[in-house]
Amino acid sequence: MRKFRFLAALALFCVYFLPTLSVFSQNNKALQNKSQEYSEDDGIPVLTKHLPDYENVGNRATYILNADDLRNALGSRPVFEAIDFTGGTEAVTAQYPQGKLLIVEYTTPQMSVDADNKIRQKLAENPQNQTVYYRRIGNYNTFVFDGNDEAAANALLEQVKYEKEVRWLGEDPFALKRAERNFVLQTSDLFMNTSLAIASGLGFAFFAGIVVGFVVFFIRNQKRARMETFTDAGGMTRLNLDGFTPEILPNRLLEK
Repeated sequence: MRKFRFLAALALFCVYFLPTLSVFSQNNKALQNKSQEYSEDDGIPVLTKHLPDYENVGNRATYILNADDLRNALGSRPVFEAIDFTGGTEAVTAQYPQGKLLIVEYTTPQMSVDADNKIRQKLAENPQNQTVYYRRIGNYNTFVFDGNDEAAANALLEQVKYEKEVRWLGEDPFALKRAERNFVLQTSDLFMNTSLAIASGLGFAFFAGIVVGFVVFFIRNQKRARMETFTDAGGMTRLNLDGFTPEILPNRLLEK
């Protein structure tokens, strides 16, 4: 009797609970393979469209949602140990002439900063790997692998734009740095504008002084030209030292 009840309970368990566990497992797997954000037009993950020159490289890009896919796409690299795909992290990679670009997007700035610290530590632990160029851009942690030109790799990373608004769940750790930077920039702008205003004022005053001086000199010279000749000799003969005494006419001279 007990054996019959056990078999009946086992049958009920298989009938009612196993399908539920199977559905749960499928749903969980679907959630793990689902992007955080899709394009409404074509259903392509938005992160993929943030690749530089997406129109030409989008057809050969690889979308990544777990560590296995990451290693399958780019091989096994020590720095991948610092990348954690829990919490909705997703990535995309594509081949460029400058190298293999990898963009890893984290859902929060805190996770991106934490990954940034781990990634830099891993790169410092493996200095012999000089073909990895790395930069954090917003919530993106971006890499260029197998590149031979640092300037070209950095130029490629410059084309990656994080176009989402970054919001911190708690206090922004970079608020003080941004405030200091804004203060320095505003102070520099104020100093430059003040110096430019002073220099412009001095230049205008110098130019205006020359113009006014020339005008005053011209007016006074014209007035002086219209004035009558003045002498303090009282009509007496005197040495013509100042040029005001008329020349003595020859017919007024005494003959010998």
